[in-house]
Amino acid sequence: MIRQPAVSGLFYPEESGELRKQVESMIPDFPSPQPVRGLIVPHAGYIYSGGCAGQAFSRVEFSDTVVILGVNHRGAGPSLAVDGHSAWRTPLGDVEVDGELRERLISGPGGFRGDLRNGLSEHSLEVQVPFIQVKAPTVRILPISVGGVGISDLIEAGEALAAAIPEDRGKITLLASTDMSHYVEAGFAEKQDRLAIEKILDMDSEGLARTVISRRISMCGVGPTVILLSALKRRGANRVEEICYTHSGKVTGDDREVVAYWSGLVL
Repeated sequence: MIRQPAVSGLFYPEESGELRKQVESMIPDFPSPQPVRGLIVPHAGYIYSGGCAGQAFSRVEFSDTVVILGVNHRGAGPSLAVDGHSAWRTPLGDVEVDGELRERLISGPGGFRGDLRNGLSEHSLEVQVPFIQVKAPTVRILPISVGGVGISDLIEAGEALAAAIPEDRGKITLLASTDMSHYVEAGFAEKQDRLAIEKILDMDSEGLARTVISRRISMCGVGPTVILLSALKRRGANRVEEICYTHSGKVTGDDREVVAYWSGLVL
């Protein structure tokens, strides 16, 4: 069963040639892309956050499955929903879902459940797929929707995800899809977001979650990011490189109510 595109023509162009041209324009030339353990990128409409995401994608060489950890914006279904489709379709074609890794994940600990519904209209997952198709047309994906999960459960889920990845498949890349502060003044957004970003740069997954909660930072993808940091710390990552910070006001010209975007690499 193939998951059909839900936000083409809304978040990105629905015509394949136009979409490829736009994605390619947002991925700058980078002289030496290399494998990374993970990346954290935004998921708004491409005109707002695509350039910030593209700067991170430009530095990455993908060679195996990309696990996409997105946000369950609608709140229905399992809290850790592993997509059950065989492939995802965009105007650029179909991308195979890694069924083997899915089965390892849902049959183990961590609370992951197979699901066909949660990702059907989830833009935080879908908008990442054309970037992956342009950068690495032959890799597979494994989309996961993350809903309301407690801090300790998120950390446990990350550890379970790390354990589910076979040792002979070390080139699997994890991707956390998140936007930062929502609908606040640009200066306040950056002040708030820097508190969260410092925790990301420190690879402090628990500290990130507690900071976002205590400071009421409207970072929508804190759950996916906590899982990613927890998983990659277990797999030996020790550094996060910041790539980009921006906000929607850079496009609209209005700094009074912005949505902010950040991207980075986990090495």
